[in-house]
Order: sequence, then structure tokens, then C-alpha cells
Amino acid sequence: MRRLIAWLTVLAAVALMAGVGAPAASAAPGPADAPEYWFDSWRLQQLWDSGADGSGVTIAEIDTGVNAALPGLEGRVLAGTDLGSSGNGHVDRDKDAFGHGTAMASIMVSRPSSFDVTGIAPGAKILPIAVPLIGTTDAANDDHLAEAIRYAADHHAKIISMSLGGARTPSANTQACYSDEQAAIYYALRKGALLFASSGNSGAKGSPVEEPGVCLGVVSVGAVDRSGTVASFSSRHPYLTLTAPGVNIPSLGRIAGQAYSGEGTSQATAIASAAAAIVWSAKPKLTAEQLLTRLIATTDHHLSTHSTSYGYGIVNPYAAINDAVPANAPNPVFSLVAPFLARSAASSTSGLTSPPAATKHRAKPPGTVTVGSAPSRFGPRVIEGGLAGLLGLLALLALSVGGARRARQRVRLAVAARAAEHAPPPAPVMDAEGVEWHQL
Repeated sequence: MRRLIAWLTVLAAVALMAGVGAPAASAAPGPADAPEYWFDSWRLQQLWDSGADGSGVTIAEIDTGVNAALPGLEGRVLAGTDLGSSGNGHVDRDKDAFGHGTAMASIMVSRPSSFDVTGIAPGAKILPIAVPLIGTTDAANDDHLAEAIRYAADHHAKIISMSLGGARTPSANTQACYSDEQAAIYYALRKGALLFASSGNSGAKGSPVEEPGVCLGVVSVGAVDRSGTVASFSSRHPYLTLTAPGVNIPSLGRIAGQAYSGEGTSQATAIASAAAAIVWSAKPKLTAEQLLTRLIATTDHHLSTHSTSYGYGIVNPYAAINDAVPANAPNPVFSLVAPFLARSAASSTSGLTSPPAATKHRAKPPGTVTVGSAPSRFGPRVIEGGLAGLLGLLALLALSVGGARRARQRVRLAVAARAAEHAPPPAPVMDAEGVEWHQL
């Protein structure tokens, strides 16, 4: 630990010296080698100045928990819950210093802090819901996702952000979305919430179906880079809804003074969720359905037909707030879920049915975070301590009733997965400045 702190101190000094006297490459906040480029393209400062900063919107973040005491997050995180241990969700249970839940929260709501990492919706509040995922200190066979979604809905979350997922194995799973999970999603939708989930990081591995992104009523999010090109790792799906920036994304670590740069559909989901929050703060009278209709209608790279890579385009909150949207603009997500939602509501009010019993979800890791040398595919370097590790997953289509046991993979989206799960980590790289660089 002491050695890590020493490395971070040197890294910070090198990064700060590198910026002295150099003109800023962009007006966007963030470190020089990982600026938050969407700030410029979305004209976020202009939106904030007009009052569209996420104020009045609660984002429920179902993840590993959030270190709410960090300077950038202090006052931005509500008392939530920890379904794997106990407490109010203010402890990040991620074993890695990266701190997945903390990182996603910082992308959404952080005030300027380490290396100027700044959230998209600083006026919004995070409702942390910690669940026992693989890679956490309290990992368990039951990930409590359905319970977490219901908790979010019952605690007035307008947006439910899920930067996680589980790959569906056709030979072992008969359902694309399990009944308790789907019922919880219906419940949240009836409460007026909008749900986002990662599409997955398996674009180069066949893009397996993943939940909860595959569940009816969920907005599945893929990742693009600064140029608007879909990232090679971003999973391609017929149910993909939107894409958002997910490459070279800076975020805070769960340990004070550490920040990271990473990539994945996990980050893209956090960015899309925060984008929705600022649109909702500008147009608070919109329903969740109306808000999503507006987000879909005003995307960049907008396509007349659905793309398995882009969904319906790249989210753009500036356009969503300012552009005119036809009254008959399509909303495939709500159109598809509407008949099931109506049936679910009727069954619920009739008292004839009750929510499906929770299924024990056996969480298994699809990969592990590793420390190693600079990757050939990924460009972001460690900002203050290493590259952000992530890997997540999701999906939306088939619906069936039943609560069979299944093996679910529920994890962070990883920047790089270890080739062999038990392979020893590669040695760190020493650069010309004598600094040892690590990547997650």
C-alpha cells in the first residue's frame, strides 16, 4: 500500500508538471490525457447555466456501493442501502482500489476534484444500492438485483443506473430475463422510473445475450469513442437502445486522491444515465416514456432503422433539451413493454398474483481485473494510479415466467481481462521518467 501511494504521488507530480505552461487542448474538464470530451460537444456548461444540471433528480446506482466521503462526492450521495452486508451504501465493497461504484457515481455527479474529474449532472443525487457482486468483499450466490430495483423504485429514484450484467447461457438458462427481475422492472416502470443497463463488453466475443439489458423496459447502452465510432468491445445486440461515450473516461477511485481512466459500456451507462438526468431537470414534467422518446429522437448518428452497433444513435442531451420532437416520434422500448406492463399492472391491482419469489442468482466472474503493462488495444494510461478496470454486461427480449435457479455472471465491465483467471499479473512498466505505470 505504501508503495502504491508513493507511485501515485509521483504520477500526480509528473502529470501536474506536464501541464505547466502548456495550452489547454480542450475546454472540457478532466486530465490532459483523458479530457471529458462530451462536455464540449454537449455544451454542458451552457446547459448548467440554464439550470439543466440534474437538480431534483435522484439516480439510483445499483453497484458495489459508493465512498460518499470523497471530496468530489460529499453531499451528492443520499443514504441508500447495502443488500450484501449492512449499512447505507456509503462503503464501496469493490476489492479493487478502482472502486466500480464510486467511479460510476463520480462520472454522474462529482464536483470538480482530483484531476478535475467532473460529473455530468452535479445537481443530481445518487441513491447508492450496494449489491454483493463478484469482486466485492461480500460476494454471494444471490446478487439481490430484483430487490435492488424495487428498493430504488420505492425510494423515489427517477433513474435507475445499472453498470453491470450477467451473460445468459442458453444451455443453462431458459429465460432471457428472469421472472423476479422482470417483475421488479415492471414495478419500477409503473412507479415512473427509467432504467439503464450496460450492453456488455463482449463485442469481440460474439456479443452474448446479457441481462438486465435484455429485459423488457430497460434501456441497453453501448459505447462509442470520441469520434463517435462504436468501440470494438461494445456488445452488438438487436435490443441495443442507445450508445454513449465509453472510451478514455476519467473517474475517481474509491480511495481519496486516486483517479483512473478506463473504458467500457459500464462508463457509457453512467454517462447516459446522467445525460437523462439533466434533460429531466430541464423538462421535469416529462414522463419516463416521454423522456426516452426525446432521447431517442435527438441522437447523434441518428438512424432511420435500428443498428445492432449504435442502437438508435448516440445520446445528446443538448439536442434532447433544445430540439423539436414530433408528437409521433417512436419509442421502441416502451412500445414493446406496454402490453406486458398493462397486464402486470392489472394483475398487481387485482390481488390475484404476487411478485415472483426471488431466485438465488449464483454470481460468477466473466473475467478478472489485472495489473499489467500498457495494453495494445487501449490507450488510456493511469491518471493517478492505474487504468480503470471494468467489465459489465446486459440485454432485452424474451419473456417467460418461472423462477428456475440459474448461474448469473454479474460483474464490473473490465478494461482488460486476465487471459487465464489464475495467471500471474505481468510486471509494471517503467517509463522514461522513472515512473512505474500500472493498468487495470
